[in-house]
Amino acid sequence: MNRKQPNIILIIICTGLGLFILTCSVSKGFVRNLFDQPTPYLLKISIFPDSLNIPADNPMTVEGIELGRYLFYDGRLSGNKDKKKLMSCASCHKQEHSFECGIDNPLYKGGRPHGLSGKETPHVMLPLINLAWINEGYLWNGKISNSNNTLGDEKLGVPAEPIYNYKNIESLVWMSIVSPYEIAGNIEKTVNTIQNIPLYPPMFKKAFGSDTVTIERIDKAIAQFIRSLVSCNSRFDRFMDGKAELTTSEMNGLTLFTTERGDCFHCHGSPALPLWTTNLFMNNAKDIDFNEIGDRFSVTHNPRDRGKYRVPTLRNIELTAPYMHDGRFKTLEEVLEFYNSGLKRSPYVDPLMINMNHGGMHLTNKDLIDLKAFLLTLTDSTFITNPQYSNPLPWNKYFIK
Repeated sequence: MNRKQPNIILIIICTGLGLFILTCSVSKGFVRNLFDQPTPYLLKISIFPDSLNIPADNPMTVEGIELGRYLFYDGRLSGNKDKKKLMSCASCHKQEHSFECGIDNPLYKGGRPHGLSGKETPHVMLPLINLAWINEGYLWNGKISNSNNTLGDEKLGVPAEPIYNYKNIESLVWMSIVSPYEIAGNIEKTVNTIQNIPLYPPMFKKAFGSDTVTIERIDKAIAQFIRSLVSCNSRFDRFMDGKAELTTSEMNGLTLFTTERGDCFHCHGSPALPLWTTNLFMNNAKDIDFNEIGDRFSVTHNPRDRGKYRVPTLRNIELTAPYMHDGRFKTLEEVLEFYNSGLKRSPYVDPLMINMNHGGMHLTNKDLIDLKAFLLTLTDSTFITNPQYSNPLPWNKYFIK
């Protein structure tokens, strides 16, 4: 018994010393309280691939997503409190339009959306859904990707520092704040404004362990919220799960979509690829002149990439008009008619456009009706009404409708 006594005393001393060190570290801010860590958020959808695009330094957490949701909807992200100068991410990315702009948006005036400066964006919006599964680069031309080593923007006064990179969804946040086509703001002003709103420092504390607001933390929080925007419960999903039925017209549309007659599956995938996009960049034969500066060629400088743009997802396609990168088509009927009889030949058309030699699909009117009927089964009504994705602010004056 006597031989074991010193060991017990030694254990007590070491334990007490450890607790003392931990307590001192916490009081100095070196170590966060072990019982006050943010709650991990698992993003795993059984029907989607496992190849998630989530940076190692920004794991998703419940607290980070909640903070990001508030910031996403808060017009004071512009750095302003004047109601006439407010703009948020949600000003252009509307939940009812699958987080795309929508033709009925006040910021859309028949061409392309415009930001606080009144300048039209170079392109229309892409819906912010299922973005965590994109590994090919973001935006219509894939400019934002892990292979882009550019830092900052001298023309907009953004220094060439690592936090101002062009790698991922996080990058899109600071870019939107300074873009003359969007918020047209100032990063320092935005950070100071958010820091001085009593609502936010405690939320930053819960999400990141510190109540200090930085542009890096703003970027990370909003990116976490955007990654949480998952659409996977359309009627077609329920059909595949044996919980819904398709009409004869919708089934015929599915057949057209997944065979060479309609030839949609080469670019947009099939039930085996339920993201309903390959996320690749393709020239879909809609032009013969290629003078725009925002195509895939502007990123790769490969002449074969002229006129190539991202293949967008067809999930919620019913809700995301106008269509194509420049919004030239206002209805699904116009889109289908283009693919049916309006293809334009050029040296840059993607080889997968197998109907190019015939100028289009040349389907019957009934076939076009059936094809549209199938596309409408990809609408996820639960996604656009999900309260977890909606405006959380208890007031409206800080959010542009």
